[in-house]
Amino acid sequence: MSWDFSSTSCMTVITQISSIPSSSQESLLIEDLLNILMGLPGCYIEPLELKGPYDTREFTINECVDQSLKELVKQILPLASHYSVVQRFTEEKMRFEFGQVNNALAECMSAIIVEYTLFVTQLETESRSGNLNLHKMWYYIQSNMHSLSIVCDIATRVNKSDAVGGKVLSLLHDQISAYTGDYKAQDLCVHLMQAASVPYMKMLGMWIYKGIISDPIDEFLVEDQEVVQKEDMPVDYSADYWDKKYIIRRERIPTFLEPVADIILRAGKYLNVIRQCGRTLNHKVETIEYKLEERHYIEAIENAYKYASHTLLDLVMKDQDLLGRLKSVKHYFLLDQGNFIVTFLALCEKELSKNMNDVIQARLDSLLDLALRLSCSCSDPYKDDLRTELLPYDLQFQMFKILSIQTMAEPDYWSNGECANLSVIQTFTFSYEVRWPLSLILNRKSLACYQMIFRHLFYCKYVERMICQVWRSNKVTKKFPFHAAKQYRNAFALRQRMLHCVQNLEYHMMVEVIEPHWCTFVQKMSKVNNVDEILSCHFDFLDACLKDCMLTIPDLLSIVTKILAICVSFCKFMQGDTGFQGDTYEYEGSQIQSFEDSISKLDIEFTSALMQLLDQINDMNRGTSDYERLFNLLYRLDFNSFYSGKFERMGLDKLKTEASG
Repeated sequence: MSWDFSSTSCMTVITQISSIPSSSQESLLIEDLLNILMGLPGCYIEPLELKGPYDTREFTINECVDQSLKELVKQILPLASHYSVVQRFTEEKMRFEFGQVNNALAECMSAIIVEYTLFVTQLETESRSGNLNLHKMWYYIQSNMHSLSIVCDIATRVNKSDAVGGKVLSLLHDQISAYTGDYKAQDLCVHLMQAASVPYMKMLGMWIYKGIISDPIDEFLVEDQEVVQKEDMPVDYSADYWDKKYIIRRERIPTFLEPVADIILRAGKYLNVIRQCGRTLNHKVETIEYKLEERHYIEAIENAYKYASHTLLDLVMKDQDLLGRLKSVKHYFLLDQGNFIVTFLALCEKELSKNMNDVIQARLDSLLDLALRLSCSCSDPYKDDLRTELLPYDLQFQMFKILSIQTMAEPDYWSNGECANLSVIQTFTFSYEVRWPLSLILNRKSLACYQMIFRHLFYCKYVERMICQVWRSNKVTKKFPFHAAKQYRNAFALRQRMLHCVQNLEYHMMVEVIEPHWCTFVQKMSKVNNVDEILSCHFDFLDACLKDCMLTIPDLLSIVTKILAICVSFCKFMQGDTGFQGDTYEYEGSQIQSFEDSISKLDIEFTSALMQLLDQINDMNRGTSDYERLFNLLYRLDFNSFYSGKFERMGLDKLKTEASG
C-alpha cells in the first residue's frame, strides 16, 4: 500500500464546477488540495501518471476552475510534488537491499513526513472551522515548502545516482556545504546526515575499535576480500593478508572521511593482527557522531589509530623481538657470521658438488644442524628456525622471472631439461620458519629477496673456496724442476686474478653494500611509529641491497654469473685435467701444450667477461647516486687501471672480438 496517489480519483461532480461561484469553488479547491497534499487524488485536481520511477509528480487542474484560483493552486501544488517524491523514496528505501544508510535516511524522512502530515491536519482543522482560504494556505505552507523541497532534492539525487552507504553520506555532505549561509536549510541537512550516518558510524566504530567489519551489503569503505580462510596465519598467506585481505573501496568513502581513509584502514588491520595474536583489546570504545565541525570525529579516529598502531608496534618489536629475528636472518642469509658459513661449507663440500637429484636433503639438514652447533651460531636463540631448501632453478633464471624479463633462453631452459642437470650449489638456499605476526614483515616476498642475496653470496663463497683449493693443490709445483714449473706461470696468474675478482665481489656486496644499508635500516627502525613504516623500511633495505648487489640489473647479473662459471670451469680443469695429481707429475710435451692452450682460452674468456663487466659499470649514468657503490667496485676490480690501461696498451682489446667470435 502506498500513500502516493494510489487510490482512484473522484469524478462525481467535476462537470458541475463551472456553475459554482468563485467563493464556493475556493472551498472545493481547498478540500481537494488537502487531499492532494496527503497523497490522495482530488475531484478537480488530479495527479498525472509518472513516466519514470524517479520523476517529479505533476498535476492537472479542471479547466472550469476560475483562473485566479487556478494560479493560486499552481503555487501550492509544488508542495504536493515534493511530498510525492519523498513518500516514494521512504517507501522504497526502507527495504533491506538498499542498505542501512538508506534505511536510516528514509526513516528520518518518514519522521519529517509525519510532521508534515500533522501540519496538513492542522490546515484541515482550520478549513472546517471556516478560517482557511487559498491565500492563507499559501502563506502557511511557506516554511514546509522550503524544507520539503530540500528533502525532495536530496531524495532525487540519491535516487538518480543509485547511491548506497558512503556515497549517500557524500551527497548529504555536499548538500550541507551548498547551504552554507542558509542556517535553517543547513540545519535540516545536518539533521538528515546525523540520522543517516548512525549505522555507518557504528560500522566505523566496530572497525577502528574492534577490527570487525559488520557490513552485510557492502556499504563500508573497507572491504574484506577473504583471501585468508584460516585463523592461524601461515607464512604463505601473510603477504596476501596484509596487502589484499582488507582494501579500501574509494567509491564508498564519504567525502568528510576522505582525509583519514588510510588510517581508518590501518587501524582495523592492526587490531585484526592483535586479536589473532590472542591479545585483549581493552581500550575505551567511543561513540562516533557526525558533526558540522569535523574535529569531533577526526580526533576520535586518530586516537583509535594511535592506540592500534602503538599496541601492535609493541607486540612486534618487544614481545616478538623483531630486531632479534632480523639479526638472526642477517647472520645466515647475508653471511654475517663467517665462522658458521665456513664450517657449513667444509661439512657440505661433497654434497654441494653433486647433482640436485642425487642428494638427500635430510643429510643437508643434518649437516646444517651440525654446523650450527659447531659454530658461534649455537648461541642464537632462533637457529632452530633455519632450514635448507633446494629450488628447481638457478639464481639467474629466478631473477629474470621476477623482473619479468622475457629472454630467448628462458623457454629453452626448461624444454631442454637443464633444470635436471643443475648441481646442488646452483639450487641450494636457506629457508626460515616465521610465525604470525612476524610473517607480516618476514613474509614470503621478503624471504625470497633474502634467498636471492644469499644464493649470490654463497655461490661466490663456494667459488672462492674452489680457487683456494686450487692454490693449495698447486703448491706441489714447488717440487717440479724449473723448466716444468715455468709452464704453469700463466695458470697461476689467472688463478690469482680470479681470486682477486671474486673476493672483491664479495667485499663489495658484504662490506660496501649490505653493512651500510643495514646500519641505515636499523637507524630507521628506531624511529618507526607503526607496522607500515616497518614494512616500508624493510622493503627499502632489501631493494637497495638487491640493486647494489647487481641482482636487479640483468646485464650485470648475466656477466657476473658468466665470470663465476668461468672460474668454476678453471678450477675443475686445474684439479681434474692437469698432469699433476698429488705428489706425482708426468711431463709430456703434448700434454703441456694442450694445458697451455686451455689456460690461454680460459684467460681470454675470463678477461673478456671482466672487461665487459667493467665497461657496463662504466657506461652507467654517473650523474645520479643510484649506482654510486658500483663505481667503487669498478675501481677495485680495475685497480691502478690494470685492465683498462695495461691490457689496452698490449693490444688485448682484441680479446673481446675473439671471445665474441
